[in-house]
Amino acid sequence: MTTRGKDSLFVLVKSLTKSEKRLFKVYVGRLEGNTDSKFLTLFNFLDKSEHYQEAEIIRRGIVSKRQLSNLKAHLYKQILTSLRLSPIHQDIRTFLREQMDYASILYRKGLYSQSLKVLDKAKIKALENHENIIAYQIIEFEKLIESQFITRSIASRADALSMEAKELSQKNVVASKLSNLSLQLYGLMLKTGYVKNDKEQVFLQTYFEARLPVIDWSSIGFREKLWFYKAHLWYSLMNQDFLNAYKYANKWVHLFYEYPKMIEVNPVFFLKGYNYLLEALFLVKSSKRLRKNILKLEKLVNSEGFPNQANTRALCFLYLSANTYNWYFLTGEFEKGLPVIKQTLVGIENYRGYIDNHHIMVLYYKIACLYFGSGNTEDCLKYLQKIIQNKSLKMREDLMCFARILSLVALFELERFYELELQLKQTYKFLIKMDDLYAVQREIIAFLRHLKHVDPLRIRVEFKKLYQRLKKFEDHPYEKRAFLYLDILSWLQSNIQNVPISQIIGLKNSV
Repeated sequence: MTTRGKDSLFVLVKSLTKSEKRLFKVYVGRLEGNTDSKFLTLFNFLDKSEHYQEAEIIRRGIVSKRQLSNLKAHLYKQILTSLRLSPIHQDIRTFLREQMDYASILYRKGLYSQSLKVLDKAKIKALENHENIIAYQIIEFEKLIESQFITRSIASRADALSMEAKELSQKNVVASKLSNLSLQLYGLMLKTGYVKNDKEQVFLQTYFEARLPVIDWSSIGFREKLWFYKAHLWYSLMNQDFLNAYKYANKWVHLFYEYPKMIEVNPVFFLKGYNYLLEALFLVKSSKRLRKNILKLEKLVNSEGFPNQANTRALCFLYLSANTYNWYFLTGEFEKGLPVIKQTLVGIENYRGYIDNHHIMVLYYKIACLYFGSGNTEDCLKYLQKIIQNKSLKMREDLMCFARILSLVALFELERFYELELQLKQTYKFLIKMDDLYAVQREIIAFLRHLKHVDPLRIRVEFKKLYQRLKKFEDHPYEKRAFLYLDILSWLQSNIQNVPISQIIGLKNSV
């Protein structure tokens, strides 16, 4: 049995850096006898293997099939324990939980005053880093000790703890409601995509307003503001209100600059916010600001103080790659962007264990669009097929939809009309099945179906007719989404004027 990338233990072992492997072996070797243990033998075997091969583990006599499951679980736990001891993985939350464990040990030994001292220092640290949930847990622990009247604390101590607990509880309730709303909107976005009509817009507005808590802005901190901006960002994106999406993405990023320590504590949230800022600049077609912020992010993530971890490196690659493509799409400089493709493919292989399948397909779509814009239509089709043949994109059918439509346009460009006819039928069935047939999509499908009956000398006339029909949807509140995935208007103009699409987009951008 050979499995690549599916066994949790194998994936964990393969994710370890050289220093982490060395630390694990030092950790294992701290006790005499461990160096010859079965779990270390299994670790060494997995470390040297290219694939997870269960049959080979058993054949080599490392462990019997009956004992394999338990040995793997033990090895998994030992690796996590060694990683927890690594200074690289000692973030603020790990530190705070560790302090609470120490306080708990002291409490059980009856050393109550020492326990309270540890808790008090941990509470100050938690509040400094806006870790309000852990701070609340610490206060509840303090209350537990104080309530036993063991320390004979001054009377005001009880009131102070009660007040602290009340304030933090209120903040945590607000943060919980906002984080719930943000997550619910994100789930709704994945399920339904952008608002498609007035009925859906009214539903979304009612849904959002009913769940948005009343907020006293002067009483909330970093984390509550972060969730507030996230919720409004998703609401704006679903409404296709890209200016407000830019507004809240910008507020999200600047919140981290207001609390610079939080970049180190929450680098993933910072990077995600920056990605939405870059995407919003693409959506509002601000190429100069987009380029400026891409360079700013590149400089920041490569600076000495920025957290350098596997997941942050993967996110940096993903976000910088995707938005660099977006910049080439805005400027029409497709040819200049072609060298980026090789870097992207190397990055996908390097970070495949950290990037989900959907985001890999998004990068493939952007590669296809870049090839299409540069005139490399065969290569464009190659990457579109990777998306079309993917069976796991149920959560984001919009990507599949526009990959299919761009594939139709590419087949038309190559004059492969037999394949075009076959794919037209498949695409139409797909769109009907996903119940997501927009007016723009209908027009494109109908146009391509009709073309086989058109005299070649009249094709340019038909291009002009389609251009006029589609132009009215460019700023339509519910139809403009189609033009974000596929700049069909620029393609039509290039065919009407008989000039490269890059030239059309370049002229638009210079206006």
